[in-house]
Amino acid sequence: MEFPNVDAVAFHIGSLPIRWYGIAYLMGIVIGTALARHYAKRWHEFGVRPEAIDDFAFWATVGILVGGRVGFIVLYHPAQYWADPWQVLQVQNGGMSFHGGFIGVALAAIVFCKGKIENILRLTDIVSCVVPIGLFFGRLANFVNGELWGRATNVPWAMVFPTGGAIPRHPSQLYEAALEGIVMFIILNVLVRIRGLRALHGLLTGVFLILYGAARTLIELFREPDAELILGATRGQVYSLPMIALGTALIAFAAHRRRTVTAG
Repeated sequence: MEFPNVDAVAFHIGSLPIRWYGIAYLMGIVIGTALARHYAKRWHEFGVRPEAIDDFAFWATVGILVGGRVGFIVLYHPAQYWADPWQVLQVQNGGMSFHGGFIGVALAAIVFCKGKIENILRLTDIVSCVVPIGLFFGRLANFVNGELWGRATNVPWAMVFPTGGAIPRHPSQLYEAALEGIVMFIILNVLVRIRGLRALHGLLTGVFLILYGAARTLIELFREPDAELILGATRGQVYSLPMIALGTALIAFAAHRRRTVTAG
């Protein structure tokens, strides 16, 4: 199956090219913010004002862009960017790391919540439920850009990517859009409707971290592996392990806190 030759540039404003990559990020942030605001307004168990969601959207955007770009450079291609530092600014050409973006947003949340929100986990629980929206659009943008393609395969839906040689490959970007985006969104947004779970601050954040770590670990089996593996595992798999560990710890913390409160 031939790769659908979609122009990476959606349209132009004068001489300025507007790329699908940027549109994907914008849609993820706008839709995610609107839904998070709705959740904050609807469910008071979170203890977060809707206006706080609007304010945090700016901080989250900075965390995504700066953390994602720095993470991509530091975690995946340090030598390449050291040789040509100006590439750091060429975000329109792709090159963002989810794990870096995650760290960036986490740091932004810590700074934002200081003196504003008593328990940071209340905010992260809401944010975790809407992050899959951004992941979905981001992976679709990866597909349009013809980047991060999968391993060679002979499955009927394999595609020949412009930068992947003449070998049919897994459209792993679409697998990720489905698993990290659609499936994770459904699971989290079923759980968030259970009042008892909303009251366990940190639980939804923990579920998100485990789901993403597990999904990324699985999808890496279909993505073209890194040139340099770490003990036989891809970098994406290795970087996902701390997320799974942290998610497990947060769920255990939430459960322990519930037992403590009930006993008290």
